[in-house]
Amino acid sequence: MSDALSYMSGFGNSFETEALPGALPVGRNSPQKCNYGLYAEQLSGTAFTMPQASNQRSWLYRIRPGVKHAGRFARVDTGLLRTAPLARNESQLPLGQLRWGPVPIPQTSLSFITGLCTVTTAGDAETRTGMAAHYLFVTASMRDEYFMNCDGEMLIVVQENQLRLVTEFGVIDVAPGEVCVIPRGVIFRAQLLGGPVRGYVCENYGASFTLPDRGPIGANCLANPRDFLTPVAAFEDSESPSILFAKWGGELFCSQIAQSPLDVVAWHGNYAPYKYDLRRFSPVGALMFDHPDPSIFTVLTAPSETPGTANIDFVIFPDRWMVAENTFRPPWYHRNIMSEFMGLIYGVYDAKPEGFRPGGMSLHNSMLPHGPDAASFDHASTADLKPVKQSGTMAFMFETRFPQRVTRWASELPTLDDSYADCWSGLQKRFDPTRREPG
Repeated sequence: MSDALSYMSGFGNSFETEALPGALPVGRNSPQKCNYGLYAEQLSGTAFTMPQASNQRSWLYRIRPGVKHAGRFARVDTGLLRTAPLARNESQLPLGQLRWGPVPIPQTSLSFITGLCTVTTAGDAETRTGMAAHYLFVTASMRDEYFMNCDGEMLIVVQENQLRLVTEFGVIDVAPGEVCVIPRGVIFRAQLLGGPVRGYVCENYGASFTLPDRGPIGANCLANPRDFLTPVAAFEDSESPSILFAKWGGELFCSQIAQSPLDVVAWHGNYAPYKYDLRRFSPVGALMFDHPDPSIFTVLTAPSETPGTANIDFVIFPDRWMVAENTFRPPWYHRNIMSEFMGLIYGVYDAKPEGFRPGGMSLHNSMLPHGPDAASFDHASTADLKPVKQSGTMAFMFETRFPQRVTRWASELPTLDDSYADCWSGLQKRFDPTRREPG
């Protein structure tokens, strides 16, 4: 395998990279004979006839064509991995706001595949709408095992320790504070770089993640294209018995193959894995008073057929200055059409500093009211509104237009906080028709 671990930057650009000189054809995609005896293969992430600006595809020049890596598939147990739509009786939890404490990393051997534990699903994978939110545990590296998700692309959020993703396109290392996106159909192997990994995965059944339109914000701030990194070509020429696992139609299959499928010597195109350091996000906000909508914190969006209504928004709450005067600064009380799955990578979340811990998660489904707990409300209502910097914090949300249904596994977790709704019990009636606050 090539030992190149550098990256090419620029979200959505078309790249070209080769691990051997001359492995990329010049002036054509599929010459009669490729250099080094390679096979040309196209991987398409969109229909051929998509508008050019939305068309996603890459040409791969590999030691063996993909059909040699598919073999004969057999069904295997999906474990705790689930796919939308869930049966309505999957979980017996009643409607309500939900919060979980951090789930301890199991002491058993779990690979990236067996360590995917589904928390929620939304929409329908077979109609390519919606998503699933998974908890991820990795306690063992994959060896001669590979994974391909045909149901959706995966946005991987590492929360504890580092993960190496060895893909058909090259190698990506992901640490807490970084995210990686593996497109639908791309084969990879996950390895530990130290201790066991805990994280979150958003499985996107719909259109691929892209940058949100900035609108009046203009050309700069939020997530900038140059900060998205794509791996350089790195290949394995290994002939040892291996297993390819494939997720397709909500089921899990495996195929016995005789070699590593990570044999792409060169590639070019715009359909490839990438990573992003969330600390490079450039926040914008109110400079005088009031709240802009939290959509200003959108890193990536997966659009739907309805303009302005996302299949998924990936939103973060990073380090930032709060300067608004005469303004209640934490997130206000609200009800949304979008359902919100939230996690905390590190630090403290300002709206719930006590009950929401790194490695934990919460779910506020469509139209269910939520907001700061009583203590946070009291503090924010009386605080001296000097400029304050939120430091050392990184929370995120997977938002979708679909209701998110909870799996049985998540509903039975010991870390499910049965008293979560009590965080609002201290909110008292404050109405006094004789008192008017100064404007």
